[in-house]
This record gives sequence, C-alpha cells and structure tokens, in this order.
Amino acid sequence: MERLQAAIEKARVQRDQQGERGIRPLAAASALAADAPSEWQELTQITLVAKHLRRGRINAPDGGHAENAPFDLLRTRMLQLCKQNNWHRVAIVSPHAGCGKSTTAANLAFSLARQSELNSLVFDFDLRRSGLSRLLGQRPRPGMTAVLEERAEFSDAGLRYGDNLAFGLLSETPAKTPSELLQSSRAAGVLNRIETRYGPDLMLFDMPPLMSSDDNYGFLQNVDCALILAAAEETAMTQIDVAERQVSELTNVLGVVLNKCRYTSGAFGHSYESY
Repeated sequence: MERLQAAIEKARVQRDQQGERGIRPLAAASALAADAPSEWQELTQITLVAKHLRRGRINAPDGGHAENAPFDLLRTRMLQLCKQNNWHRVAIVSPHAGCGKSTTAANLAFSLARQSELNSLVFDFDLRRSGLSRLLGQRPRPGMTAVLEERAEFSDAGLRYGDNLAFGLLSETPAKTPSELLQSSRAAGVLNRIETRYGPDLMLFDMPPLMSSDDNYGFLQNVDCALILAAAEETAMTQIDVAERQVSELTNVLGVVLNKCRYTSGAFGHSYESY
C-alpha cells in the first residue's frame, strides 16, 4: 500500500510540473491524419480470425447486430464528452481483474472504427497479462514493449484494421519491469511522437487492474481521462469508490461502466453512468 501511495504522489507531482499538454480540438484532429495518410497505410494490415473473436466475446466488427448497440452507445457518449473537454487520450481501467476490461476495449475499438471519419489508435498496455493481444489473436514482432523501450518503431509494430483503426499490441515476450517502463519519461516521449506522426482523433489504452500493481499510477498522468470498468455482482461499491478516488488524483474520471449486468432497466443488458 505504501508503494501505491508513493507512486500516486510521484505522479501527481509530475503532472503538476508537466502542466496542461497542448491539446487540439477533437474535430480538428482528422486534419493531421489527412496530411499523412501514408503513415497509416504503411502499417501492417491484419485479418481477424473468427474463432478468436468468438472466444473473446468480441462482436462482429462490421456492426449491424444488436450485440454492438451497447458499445456504440458507450462510444458515442465517450466521444461527446471528449469533444466537450478536448480530450484525446482515454485509459480503460478496472478495480480488479475479471471485469471484462479488455473485451470492452476490443469491442469499443471496432465501434470506433465504424465511425469512418474518425482515426483511432488502441494500445494494449496491460504488460503483465496482454489481454487485448490475446483476445485478438495477434502477437506482433516487435510488439509495444520494444516500442516503449525505443528498440523498435511503431511503424514496425503497429497493426492496422481497415483504414482508420490501428492497434499497438504485445508480443509473446513480457516486459521485465512493466511498472518502471510505463512510468518512464521514455514511454511518455514515445507516445508523444506516435501522436504527432499519426494524428489520431482518439488514443485508447487498455490498462492493468488498479489493485493488482502500481503500473497505472505513474502512467495515468499521460492520458486526459480514464473510464472505470466494474463487474456487476463482483465489484464491491467500496472498490469502485477507491478506484474512482485513486483515478481522480491522477487524471479526469470519464465515467464508471457497470459490466456483466444480468438485470438492468435498459434494453441492451448494459448500463453506465458518466460524470
């Protein structure tokens, strides 16, 4: 616990020193990508395997199904809040493992891809578990660990799906010191260079569970906001309260999503509350 508190305090100090990052309006971000379409086209195109999608409970990427509706609703509300606040970097976190965080990140990514005028980069930054990479059945070489360590370029590791969605996934080789890597100024610099070169409208980060390590506490200063994912009938209210308090000390809380709902008043079996 002392280590977590120390990491929170360190991140808060660094965030205060860093100040507000230069943030462009969300509607203007596409112009940057339009100036450099070749960068996106040079990324390796991937083909998704149906069995991996079914196993990971990932809905049809092309949409048109009722199962996509909750994620489309979440996408639209998220984009509205990001546009209102000029936010471009969104982390997805959870109090503990098993909340469906990586599954939500994948479905949300493909929902974003269905917005043809929107360019999105989605990163698997759960360096200890690599959940998103596993769900998609993709293990690029080199992976994002090598990119963050500046042993490889994102142009060699990034995987493109369609024309407006790209993933930064992990290889089979795990990071030796994930916490230190995510908290490093090197990783922050890498992300800044990726954002400058590819000009995405949105950068989405699948992060580790908050209570499993201190990986998040130094990194969340690099994002504009975080979406907290909780599991119905599994996540205690006290865990949600602690997660919200910890995230709010590091960045903006975009909202709290209640996943795995069996009984809801909504039409789609999912509900969420935004702030």
